[in-house]
Amino acid sequence: MNQSLSTLTENLAQTIVGKDEAIRLVLVALLSGGHALLEDVPGVGKTLLAKSLARSINGKFGRIQCTPDLLPSDITGTNIWNPSSREFEFLAGPAFSNILLADEINRATPRTQSALLEVMEEQQVTVDGVSRQVPKPFFAIATQNPIEYQGTFPLPEAQMDRFTLALSLGYPTEAEEIKMLQRQQHHPATHDLKPCISLEEVVALQNAALQVKVELPLQQYMLNLVRTSRQDPDITLGVSPRGTAALQRATQALAFIEGRDYAIPDDVKYLAPYVLAHRLIPAGGQQAKAIVERLLSAVPVG
Repeated sequence: MNQSLSTLTENLAQTIVGKDEAIRLVLVALLSGGHALLEDVPGVGKTLLAKSLARSINGKFGRIQCTPDLLPSDITGTNIWNPSSREFEFLAGPAFSNILLADEINRATPRTQSALLEVMEEQQVTVDGVSRQVPKPFFAIATQNPIEYQGTFPLPEAQMDRFTLALSLGYPTEAEEIKMLQRQQHHPATHDLKPCISLEEVVALQNAALQVKVELPLQQYMLNLVRTSRQDPDITLGVSPRGTAALQRATQALAFIEGRDYAIPDDVKYLAPYVLAHRLIPAGGQQAKAIVERLLSAVPVG
């Protein structure tokens, strides 16, 4: 593993106890230039993970607590009148961060949810006809509670497709929870966490991950997976071409994290449930991840 990545992983593990796989997947999303959706019950460390990542890379952290009365301008920012200069000035919203946490995103109205689309896809916001670039790197982490549906607005397929991967942290084991209590006995979890790499290093790591080779046979394997999803009778809506591209970028990022300059089929198999499942609409109430696992079993590698 790259030394900077190893340092970052170890730094995050200081606060995120027993969640090595979740840390790896979030780093895959970060290095692929995408975004992550965390679907889990409250209190398992989703906000802590986002804060710890921002502090570790010495980045600006922005947090949005999504509620039904949240407005798009509460995310992007707005123009305010300055009586002294007698002109409007732009007051930046939390979107102008390196790590943006949209907490309980499905509690915001569709109009406000859509305000995230431009910044997630284009790395910019447009207010009153003026477009402004957000800082680089820009990485959005959104959370939603898969159990609580009262007063929520389900994310439309177009917005789900913007997330490189979706994952769940899950509850810690008893030993992990004891370790967590011991660490937090005298101070907050992020109290001793210090920056370990720079924002410039993160951008360099993202560029390096893009150089990982994905040979044509492996691209064909990924294409066979997604095209099979579009023809499967158990799937109402299959994976989009954006999903195909996201799978390749995530595969490159994982190979880079593993210290390779080339991707292998096992990278695709490991990532497919996290990258593809949230992009599917299953028929007949089936579980999307189970369908992806079935596709992986049915589609040959070569």
